[in-house]
Amino acid sequence: MVTTTNPDYHVEIEFQQKRPKGEIACGDVFQSSIIREEGRTILVLSDGIGHGIKASVLATLTSTMALKYSQLHTKPEVAARIIMETLPKSSDGKESYATFTIIELDGEGHVRIVNYDNPGILVLRNGVAMQGKEYNLTIEGEENQGKVLHCKEFTARKEDRIIFMSDGVPQSGLGNQRYPLGWGMENIEDFALNQIKRMPDISATKLARKIVNQAVMNDQFSVKDDTSCGVMYFREPRKFMLITGPPFYKIKDYDFVGRIQGFEGKKIICGGTTAEIIARELDLTVEIQHGNKNLDKLPPTAKMQGFEMVTEGILTLGKVEEILENYDSDTRLTDSPPEEIVKLLLQHDCIDIIVGTRINWAHQDPEQPLELELRKFVVKRIVKLLIHKFFKKVKIEYV
Repeated sequence: MVTTTNPDYHVEIEFQQKRPKGEIACGDVFQSSIIREEGRTILVLSDGIGHGIKASVLATLTSTMALKYSQLHTKPEVAARIIMETLPKSSDGKESYATFTIIELDGEGHVRIVNYDNPGILVLRNGVAMQGKEYNLTIEGEENQGKVLHCKEFTARKEDRIIFMSDGVPQSGLGNQRYPLGWGMENIEDFALNQIKRMPDISATKLARKIVNQAVMNDQFSVKDDTSCGVMYFREPRKFMLITGPPFYKIKDYDFVGRIQGFEGKKIICGGTTAEIIARELDLTVEIQHGNKNLDKLPPTAKMQGFEMVTEGILTLGKVEEILENYDSDTRLTDSPPEEIVKLLLQHDCIDIIVGTRINWAHQDPEQPLELELRKFVVKRIVKLLIHKFFKKVKIEYV
């Protein structure tokens, strides 16, 4: 899930993939980068020839170079030539090979897609596939004669979706009775449009997962090739606030609570003292929820009017950080307090985190200088994961 500097929409991004049974590495590699100073987001998908480790190495090398050259504003045809010269030759002298798709989004909403030998990219708008400005670039170098980059440019609008994939998706079902020539791009387009028609606000996560799952079904639940699909969804941003820790100066409690009260979006509190301050200033009651699942041996959660939940502070946040660190497309979350927080973080796009800097001596690390607090460290790790792993727009404020 990625954000741009354009306030009109948020860009949610999800990537799902399956590898053939028995392979320990996927031959499709997805990489991304957010350059906040320039307001740019770059996505790269590469598919290495064959399967397994060799394909994964080729795709990793290709995607890493494509990402780096895109960050440096290198012309696509020049970058492609360098990539192809760099890929190692096999022992029989044949060219090693990896496809790539590069999607660049700037702060004004302009999208440029550069595609080399991956399936076509679908841009869906208002219930139909949109073409945009299309053109080809010839890859430089004598050894690259006949090799072409297919490019597409357009300005994104709210509710647009971009779907990109490796050839495992359109080739799924190849040779079976229903799809003797494979699922094909036309059927994938119809499938995606039908899903959006049924669920107009279907998330990027659900749509990417449905496309990959259908490809797996086409192959009788045993994919024959690395199968990957990514979805970009330009939509209304969802706002969320996480509050942890009381403000440094007690005299600031009133202003602190006013900032929270004026926030338009869902809110949670991590910390008993913090919850007590907010309850006192707003004349609310904190109700302890007994009977919560307590597999992590954490204190029970509480309820307070206007907030999704109230939990213990630093121990819960430490568990949240651990879950986010290990999270992948196969993770299934239950309803323990840390997992409920993770669900809320992942469901929202623009996340405000307010960190009170009053020292809680119960959690102060005697090995560290007094001004450093464990809470700050854990929150910084959570923010880093939210931005770089989950592409959230995060604003952190210390009070």
